[in-house]
This record gives sequence, C-alpha cells and structure tokens, in this order.
Amino acid sequence: MKAGSNLEKVLTAGHFAFTGELGPPRGTDAEEVRKKAAFLKGNVDAVNITDNQTAVVRMASWAACIILIQEGLEPNFQMVCRDRNRLAMQADILGAYAHGIRNMLCLSGDHCQFGDHPQARGVFDIDSMQLISMVKKMRDEGKFLGGADLEHPPQIFIGAAANPFADPFEWRVHRLAKKINAGVDFIQTQCIYNMEKFRKYIQQANDMGLTEKAYILAGVTPMKSVGMAKYMKNRVPGMDVPDDIIARLQGVAKDQQAEEGIKIALEQIEEFKEMKGVAGVHLMAIEWEHKVPEIAERAKVLPRPTVE
Repeated sequence: MKAGSNLEKVLTAGHFAFTGELGPPRGTDAEEVRKKAAFLKGNVDAVNITDNQTAVVRMASWAACIILIQEGLEPNFQMVCRDRNRLAMQADILGAYAHGIRNMLCLSGDHCQFGDHPQARGVFDIDSMQLISMVKKMRDEGKFLGGADLEHPPQIFIGAAANPFADPFEWRVHRLAKKINAGVDFIQTQCIYNMEKFRKYIQQANDMGLTEKAYILAGVTPMKSVGMAKYMKNRVPGMDVPDDIIARLQGVAKDQQAEEGIKIALEQIEEFKEMKGVAGVHLMAIEWEHKVPEIAERAKVLPRPTVE
C-alpha cells in the first residue's frame, strides 16, 4: 500500500470502484458541504473535492475535504497548477495530509479567462506532469522538490485526469502514458459520451500495458436536458458529445429528458463494468448530488465494499 486510503484498498482488492464529486460552495457555508456529503455517504468509495473549478472562486478544496472527513467520508483532494506556485503547493500538501487527506488529484486547471476573474494571472509555476512527479518525490523519496529532506513524508494515493477525446485523438493515449510514467496511481477521465471513441482509447491503453500500471476510472456525467447536452457539445472544450446522444434526449418529452440522461449513464456504467482496463467509474453529478443514491442503486454498485 502506498497510502492506505479506502480508494486504494478497494482498487487493490480488485473491486469495481465508484467515486463521486462535490463542488464546494461559493461562500463560507460549511452546512452546504455537509448536505451534499450526506447524499454521497455510503454510496461512493471517495469524493473528489474540486479546486476553484472552471476558474471560479469557491471554498478551498482542502477545507471542504476536512469537513468531509468530519462527516465520515473519504475525500480526493483536487489541486490545480493555475493558482499556486511550488512552495504553496507543497505547503498545502503537507497540511492536507496532516488533516487526514490520503488521495490527491493533480490537475493543470482551466485558464483564468474562462472564470469569474478573467483578469487574474495564472501561476502555472509547474504543470500537471511536474505536480505528479513532485508528489511522488515527496512520498517515495521523502524529498521536497528543491531537494531538501522532508520529515514524515505524506503517503498520498496519486491521481490525475485524462481526456480521451481532445485533438489529436491518436496522441491522447501517449499523454496518458506520460502521466503514468510521472507516477500516478489512478486516472479519472473526462466525461465520456462517445463510447465508440473511448473503446478505441482503452484498447490502445491495454495494448500499451498502461492499464496494468495505473487504475483507470471512467468519467460519467448524466445529462439533465437537451440544453445541457448542446452546451457541453458546443461550449465545453475537449468534450465529445455525439449527435445520437442529443437525438435520443430530443426524442423524449422535456420532463423525461433527465430520466433519459440517467438511463444513458446507467447503460454506460454496465458496459464499463465489463470493459477490460476500466477499474471503476467516477460519477460527476454536477450540482445533482442528491441523485447519486438513486444512480448508485440503479447501477447495482451498492453496497460499497469494505476492505480492511
């Protein structure tokens, strides 16, 4: 065991992992975090806490992670390279670990111009590959990035994100390989809607032996409406929403589109369970945390395994 987190234990034991996500509030209301956490408790193995997602200011990821621990859930601490230099990153990692955080997702972060402070200066002192290597160096070598010894190294289960769909598609699996070579233990992918393209991606990853070196969790986000599907297709960079998904949602009454979106997600999860190289699902129910218990139940992933 590298970190001994629940997520690591579940994956190491060979169970099909099921993780969730929680967006912190745009304010100081800890109760909002607790309310969302209540829907996730017992239904997922770990909960990603986003870090100023889409470059919009929110409660700090590490702070919401601590609230989650207090509520009896395991967090996956997300950190973006956009907002901190290497000093602040290492300091936050030490503090997060000291408070019981054992999983971490290393991300570049969306550019500031997409958020609510477009005039902000992005830091990007190091990139996501270097962040992965830095955390691994801290954990496995007991060294800071600058080379000094680190007392009581943080035992962190290291994760990263992967987008199987951005152009050029044939390069995506090689970028995955770079992250795995940098030291990730698990990967959570971008939301998947183009299943045909994802099958090719995971086949390439299998052929290159990558799925034997890191656990791949497939990203799933249920569509709430045709409007959401069109927005994600046309306005979200790197998202690949096939026309047949939009046509399927358009084919049902407006008040049934959310249910149809959930059905599509459930069909995906069933396929991922049988797909070689996929070790689990990362469910990103964006501001739809209250739907997670229903989706987990209908996806037949309950009860979640307990691994000592």
